[in-house]
Amino acid sequence: MSESQNRRSLYQCQIPVRWGDMDAYGHVNNALYMRYLEEARVQLLAKIGASMDGNGTDPVVINVGCTFLRPINYPATININCLIGEIGRSSFMVWYELSTAENPDELCSEGYSKVVWMDHNTGRSVPLPDIIRDNIS
Repeated sequence: MSESQNRRSLYQCQIPVRWGDMDAYGHVNNALYMRYLEEARVQLLAKIGASMDGNGTDPVVINVGCTFLRPINYPATININCLIGEIGRSSFMVWYELSTAENPDELCSEGYSKVVWMDHNTGRSVPLPDIIRDNIS
Protein backbone atom coordinates (compact mmCIF):
# COMPACT_ATOMS: atom_id res chain seq x y z
CA MET A 1 0.00 0.00 0.00
CA SER A 2 1.27 3.46 -0.78
CA GLU A 3 1.42 6.31 1.71
CA SER A 4 1.51 3.76 4.56
CA GLN A 5 3.38 6.22 6.77
CA ASN A 6 0.07 8.10 7.20
CA ARG A 7 -1.75 5.02 8.48
CA ARG A 8 -1.90 3.41 11.87
CA SER A 9 -3.35 0.13 12.94
CA LEU A 10 -6.46 0.65 15.06
CA TYR A 11 -8.30 -2.66 15.08
CA GLN A 12 -7.76 -6.33 14.25
CA CYS A 13 -10.25 -9.17 13.99
CA GLN A 14 -10.50 -12.73 12.73
CA ILE A 15 -13.19 -14.20 10.51
CA PRO A 16 -13.48 -17.92 9.79
CA VAL A 17 -13.85 -18.95 6.16
CA ARG A 18 -17.02 -20.96 5.58
CA TRP A 19 -17.26 -23.81 3.08
CA GLY A 20 -19.88 -21.82 1.16
CA ASP A 21 -17.47 -18.87 0.75
CA MET A 22 -15.57 -20.79 -1.94
CA ASP A 23 -16.27 -20.62 -5.64
CA ALA A 24 -15.91 -23.14 -8.47
CA TYR A 25 -12.12 -22.60 -8.44
CA GLY A 26 -11.88 -23.83 -4.84
CA HIS A 27 -10.92 -20.50 -3.26
CA VAL A 28 -12.84 -17.70 -1.55
CA ASN A 29 -15.02 -15.90 -4.08
CA ASN A 30 -13.96 -12.32 -4.74
CA ALA A 31 -17.38 -10.93 -3.75
CA LEU A 32 -16.99 -12.36 -0.24
CA TYR A 33 -14.02 -10.08 0.42
CA MET A 34 -16.43 -7.12 0.49
CA ARG A 35 -18.37 -8.92 3.25
CA TYR A 36 -15.16 -9.54 5.20
CA LEU A 37 -14.21 -5.86 4.90
CA GLU A 38 -17.72 -4.86 5.93
CA GLU A 39 -17.64 -7.06 9.04
CA ALA A 40 -14.25 -5.69 10.09
CA ARG A 41 -15.42 -2.10 9.45
CA VAL A 42 -18.63 -2.56 11.48
CA GLN A 43 -16.61 -3.97 14.38
CA LEU A 44 -14.15 -1.06 14.08
CA LEU A 45 -16.96 1.51 14.00
CA ALA A 46 -18.55 -0.02 17.10
CA LYS A 47 -15.17 0.11 18.86
CA ILE A 48 -14.76 3.84 18.17
CA GLY A 49 -18.27 4.68 19.39
CA ALA A 50 -20.24 5.05 16.15
CA SER A 51 -23.99 4.65 16.19
CA MET A 52 -25.36 2.99 13.09
CA ASP A 53 -29.11 3.20 13.46
CA GLY A 54 -29.77 5.39 10.40
CA ASN A 55 -31.86 7.88 12.35
CA GLY A 56 -29.42 10.72 12.83
CA THR A 57 -25.82 11.24 11.87
CA ASP A 58 -24.09 7.98 11.10
CA PRO A 59 -21.23 6.62 9.03
CA VAL A 60 -21.77 5.58 5.43
CA VAL A 61 -19.30 4.12 2.94
CA ILE A 62 -18.81 6.07 -0.28
CA ASN A 63 -16.22 3.81 -1.90
CA VAL A 64 -14.59 0.47 -1.32
CA GLY A 65 -12.02 -1.62 -3.14
CA CYS A 66 -9.83 -4.66 -2.84
CA THR A 67 -6.69 -5.98 -4.47
CA PHE A 68 -6.29 -9.76 -4.49
CA LEU A 69 -2.74 -10.95 -3.92
CA ARG A 70 -3.12 -14.70 -3.32
CA PRO A 71 -6.11 -17.02 -2.93
CA ILE A 72 -7.59 -18.14 0.36
CA ASN A 73 -8.85 -21.71 0.60
CA TYR A 74 -11.11 -23.46 3.10
CA PRO A 75 -10.43 -24.19 5.91
CA ALA A 76 -8.84 -20.95 7.04
CA THR A 77 -9.23 -18.08 9.45
CA ILE A 78 -8.78 -14.61 8.00
CA ASN A 79 -6.87 -11.99 9.99
CA ILE A 80 -7.96 -8.46 9.15
CA ASN A 81 -5.85 -5.51 10.26
CA CYS A 82 -7.74 -2.19 10.00
CA LEU A 83 -5.62 0.92 9.61
CA ILE A 84 -6.85 4.50 9.82
CA GLY A 85 -5.52 7.16 7.50
CA GLU A 86 -6.40 10.41 5.76
CA ILE A 87 -8.73 11.96 8.34
CA GLY A 88 -10.80 14.81 6.90
CA ARG A 89 -13.55 17.14 8.08
CA SER A 90 -16.33 14.59 7.69
CA SER A 91 -14.53 11.43 6.60
CA PHE A 92 -11.64 9.06 7.07
CA MET A 93 -10.05 6.24 5.15
CA VAL A 94 -9.91 2.69 6.44
CA TRP A 95 -7.23 0.47 4.92
CA TYR A 96 -7.35 -3.30 5.35
CA GLU A 97 -4.63 -5.94 5.32
CA LEU A 98 -5.88 -9.52 5.04
CA SER A 99 -3.79 -12.56 5.85
CA THR A 100 -4.61 -15.97 7.28
CA ALA A 101 -3.99 -17.23 10.79
CA GLU A 102 -2.21 -20.13 9.15
CA ASN A 103 0.21 -17.80 7.31
CA PRO A 104 0.00 -14.40 9.09
CA ASP A 105 3.10 -12.86 7.50
CA GLU A 106 1.89 -13.19 3.90
CA LEU A 107 -0.82 -10.78 2.71
CA CYS A 108 -3.70 -12.32 0.78
CA SER A 109 -5.33 -9.01 -0.11
CA GLU A 110 -5.37 -5.30 0.61
CA GLY A 111 -8.48 -3.16 0.70
CA TYR A 112 -9.80 0.28 1.46
CA SER A 113 -13.00 2.16 2.18
CA LYS A 114 -13.85 5.80 2.69
CA VAL A 115 -16.23 6.37 5.59
CA VAL A 116 -18.22 9.62 5.68
CA TRP A 117 -20.45 10.92 8.45
CA MET A 118 -23.84 11.81 7.03
CA ASP A 119 -27.00 13.40 8.34
CA HIS A 120 -29.70 10.99 7.23
CA ASN A 121 -32.34 13.72 7.40
CA THR A 122 -30.58 16.03 4.94
CA GLY A 123 -28.50 13.52 2.99
CA ARG A 124 -25.42 15.74 3.47
CA SER A 125 -22.08 15.11 5.11
CA VAL A 126 -21.45 16.53 8.57
CA PRO A 127 -18.25 16.98 10.60
CA LEU A 128 -16.93 13.89 12.34
CA PRO A 129 -18.30 13.75 15.89
CA ASP A 130 -15.69 14.71 18.47
CA ILE A 131 -15.72 11.27 20.08
CA ILE A 132 -15.02 9.63 16.71
CA ARG A 133 -12.23 12.08 15.87
CA ASP A 134 -10.70 11.55 19.32
CA ASN A 135 -10.86 7.76 18.95
CA ILE A 136 -9.21 7.66 15.52
CA SER A 137 -6.63 10.42 15.92
